[in-house]
Amino acid sequence: MLRADVADGAAVAAAVRGMDVVFHCAAKAGIWGALCEYRRVNVLGTRRVLDACLAAGVRRFVHTSSPSVVMDGRDLEGVNESLPYPSSYKANYPRTKAEAEKLALGANSSAIAVVALRPHLIWGPGDNHFLPRLVSRARAGKLRRFSGPPKLVDTTYIDDAARAHLLAADRLRIGSAISGKAYFISQGQPLPLWDIIDRLLATAGVGPLNKQVPPRLAYAAGSLLEIIYTAFACDTEPPITRFLAEELSSAHWFDLSAARRDLGYQPSCTFDEGLKRLTDWLRRDGR
Repeated sequence: MLRADVADGAAVAAAVRGMDVVFHCAAKAGIWGALCEYRRVNVLGTRRVLDACLAAGVRRFVHTSSPSVVMDGRDLEGVNESLPYPSSYKANYPRTKAEAEKLALGANSSAIAVVALRPHLIWGPGDNHFLPRLVSRARAGKLRRFSGPPKLVDTTYIDDAARAHLLAADRLRIGSAISGKAYFISQGQPLPLWDIIDRLLATAGVGPLNKQVPPRLAYAAGSLLEIIYTAFACDTEPPITRFLAEELSSAHWFDLSAARRDLGYQPSCTFDEGLKRLTDWLRRDGR
């Protein structure tokens, strides 16, 4: 195993040498942080990996993107890949992931075949980002249920996210039907967002969430906190941001027709089965 900075050109070149296919999953995630650091990892890092692949003669490049590259705060209900990129973003993560996706897809050529996958809210055994953040916020009393009508959201169980990448690699060839394209990946099982959150928290013995806040108040608080945290150059993440407020108050689920047709992708794990597997894993792991 080689561990290195994805923006380190020499290290990346060593990592891809002799490879037939490269899965580029490295990224700086989160909802807060300096734009320069997000660009260094997400954009420059993608450029470094692409350059290394081209120099080494790697012919297949599977890029892990995110549905957030097309999110603009409005409800996205059953949308497909024809949805355009928004004109602006409220967080550096989606902004730089969009730049990286454009960079990757733009590199698709007669020298290298590129496909981008957009798995939504990956969770399951081994998750070191989504569930830990939820649990940490809930235990600290920093997570509130939003009032208003329920919004449907889809997620991606880890096994299906991994399998989608393997399916894409198997079908990816220079000039193939999937080269140069992006695909939404999820379970195809949109559920009310706060039901998802409560049930995920329950696997870790936390919750349910009872306190509520109006979405507009949360958005206003996020706007104010972003100004304060920026003015005082705070290193910590605000309890709420505009981007997070929009994510928690809007629907986002996707039409998987293209992934089913072109990749042969079919979700294999229901949300209930995924919860059972996650609960069993947490117990075995002693968490």
